[in-house]
Amino acid sequence: MHELPRGTNPRTHSRAPRLESEMWFREDLLKSIWHAFTALDVDQRGKVSKSQLKVLSHSLCTVMKIPHDPLALEEHFKDDDKGPLSNQGYMPYLNRFILDKVQEDFDVLEFNKMCWTLCHKKNICTSNLLISNYDAFKIWCIFNFLSEDKYPLVIVTEELEYFLQKLTDAMASGWSEENLSDAKLQLSSRRFLTVWEMIQLVGTGAFSKGMHQQSLSMGINEVFQELILDVIKQGYMMKKGHKRKNWTERWFVLRPTSMSYYLCEDLVDMKGHITLEQNCSVESLPDRETKKCLFIIKCPNKSFEISASDKKKKLEWIQAIQSCIQLLRLGLPSPHREARLRRRELRQRQREKDDDLAERMKQLQAANDSNQMQLDVMRKKMEAVAVEAATEEERRKKTQLDLQDRFRLDLEREKMVRQQMEKQVAQQSSELEQYLQRVRELEDMYRQLEEALEDERQAKQDEEAMRKLQARLLEEEAARRAELECLHLQQKQALCQTQAEKQELEAERLDKERELQAAVVQLERVETERHGALQKYEEVSRNLERASNKTKKWKDQVAKHEGLVRLIQPGHKGPQRVTNWGPASVTDVELELRKKFWQESKNHQGQSS
Repeated sequence: MHELPRGTNPRTHSRAPRLESEMWFREDLLKSIWHAFTALDVDQRGKVSKSQLKVLSHSLCTVMKIPHDPLALEEHFKDDDKGPLSNQGYMPYLNRFILDKVQEDFDVLEFNKMCWTLCHKKNICTSNLLISNYDAFKIWCIFNFLSEDKYPLVIVTEELEYFLQKLTDAMASGWSEENLSDAKLQLSSRRFLTVWEMIQLVGTGAFSKGMHQQSLSMGINEVFQELILDVIKQGYMMKKGHKRKNWTERWFVLRPTSMSYYLCEDLVDMKGHITLEQNCSVESLPDRETKKCLFIIKCPNKSFEISASDKKKKLEWIQAIQSCIQLLRLGLPSPHREARLRRRELRQRQREKDDDLAERMKQLQAANDSNQMQLDVMRKKMEAVAVEAATEEERRKKTQLDLQDRFRLDLEREKMVRQQMEKQVAQQSSELEQYLQRVRELEDMYRQLEEALEDERQAKQDEEAMRKLQARLLEEEAARRAELECLHLQQKQALCQTQAEKQELEAERLDKERELQAAVVQLERVETERHGALQKYEEVSRNLERASNKTKKWKDQVAKHEGLVRLIQPGHKGPQRVTNWGPASVTDVELELRKKFWQESKNHQGQSS
């Protein structure tokens, strides 16, 4: 019986009042029966023996004034005659043979007392509480009214706060708002409470510090009458009799469908009953000399004149009676049941909103986590790239500084070498000018001798051969200079290459330096030859001078001069090559060798770049 099916709740107000009343009636009965069945389920397995079900069924039929048929129970459980019976099998029997036969002419309070008797002794001991057993029973009934329509029965914190607020209003002089706030604070950590926890909390005085026990009992009774007995309003008023027309004081109790009046407020001796219907009405009456604050309730068969104690009470009673009649005309349940429905609908909508919000928050959190993971990955990548870039930049700067230092040292060395070579070239140019001047003087001498002697013309030819030799030497010196300039340009280009090529360039530079040294040696050799030629030239000049002075001995002087010129061994008589050192400074063979060496150097430089 732990999962009894829920009763059908009315969701519209267009049904007939009778049908709607029956639905609410069955739902309330099922909650009380669930407590009784659960108390019989000792092992808490959802099963009760057949003998206990017989006792429970007989008690239910007796209190609800239904004829009990033991054979029906035996016939229903004939397939499971041994051992405990399932609650799933008892529910169809309960609906068919008991609840379907229920009439509204039995005492619901006695029915609840019977179910309370079966369950409360096994779950709670009221002797340890500040409230009586009857007060605990009232709280139990209030719990069944305010609990959710699902099993096992629990009460949500909002409904429990509603009950505490009602209890506070009923005991305005006995329970402070501070105690109510403390109660809400203690309940904030819990979402649901069972009926026994609710009775324990109220009965132990956890929410009623400094409050008299009698005041608590009165407050519980007032809330019980309002919520369970559907007492909308009650109090003393004067009523006019129908036969004697006398005015007597009665205790009136207003419910959604009736208004009863008793001899006193203990509700023992009921003197009359006013059935409220859709055709009833309530009207205010003018004051009379003997009675004031009058109003009348008009029913189809009879009217009732009533006198309130003051105008405020009169208006309150008229409004309360009109509200009951209006509810009957609209086919609505009692105000407390209607308010309970609205509270449940509000909680349901709030739960749906909370679930939707939780789902959206979950989606947003998932998206946020995904974005955060992507950002973390991107951040790590950016940090790695930044570290790598910083390392690469530091390495590049270090390499660049090293290269700059090395290039600066190489440039300084090359600059010193170039300055030395420029000094040497300048010195050689000065010597070349002097040499050219001497050649021009010799040419003048040859022109003079050509007119005098044919042998002197031959000497001039020899002189020209010697000049060719000198020109060849000058051309060789120019080629050496061009070669040195080419080597200097190659060394400057080699400085712009990477460190990996530096070693090769260094080797090439060393080779070129050796070649330069060889060229310098060759230049010195040429210089030596040039000095030898100058010496020969001076000797020839002296001979020519002696030849001009001694005209008698032309043949001997020419023969002697001719022998000296042949030692120079001039080249062929073809066109002379002119270089920076003058004509005929180098021979054709030497020129071809230098061209070949220059071409190989150029090809090697192109392959290196």
